[in-house]
Amino acid sequence: MGNIEASASLLIEALERGRRVISCGNGGSMCDAMHLAEELSGRFRDDRPAMAAVAISDPSYISCVANDYGYEQVFARFVQGNGSAEDILFAISTSGNSPSVVLAAQAARAKGMRVIGLTGRPHSQLELHADICICTSAGQYADRVQELHIKVIHILIELVERALQPKNYENESPRV
Repeated sequence: MGNIEASASLLIEALERGRRVISCGNGGSMCDAMHLAEELSGRFRDDRPAMAAVAISDPSYISCVANDYGYEQVFARFVQGNGSAEDILFAISTSGNSPSVVLAAQAARAKGMRVIGLTGRPHSQLELHADICICTSAGQYADRVQELHIKVIHILIELVERALQPKNYENESPRV
């Protein structure tokens, strides 16, 4: 829970400073990366200004880089070309050892970006290259890990919204 709160603080600080969130992952984790970016840049619960977030998910871009540099470089190349110091890379890997995601984290750190890792296995390669790593270990299968990942993502988005758009939560019923 502490790493979720710390990650929310990093996201809030970056967005308050006009920085952006770049998210990435493979397969179902790419869908989660897209979901995070859509909820931040679009809308989560109520209307509010858009927040700067993008997922590395363009099929044309991915196939171009994979063809020219190998699949392992698809996210790192994007970070190298589009990331800036103090931006956030939100890197998702159920194993925590996906080479394309780990290389993106390394590229982000080289650019002075902060890295939040979301994994399903403790002591992973991604954890070594992340400022903060949220690990939702849930057994040996990725489906259970991904079910927890979407919960974590929704919690993070709500924490960001509560901090940056408190008006959206003024009329909320008290918690029991």
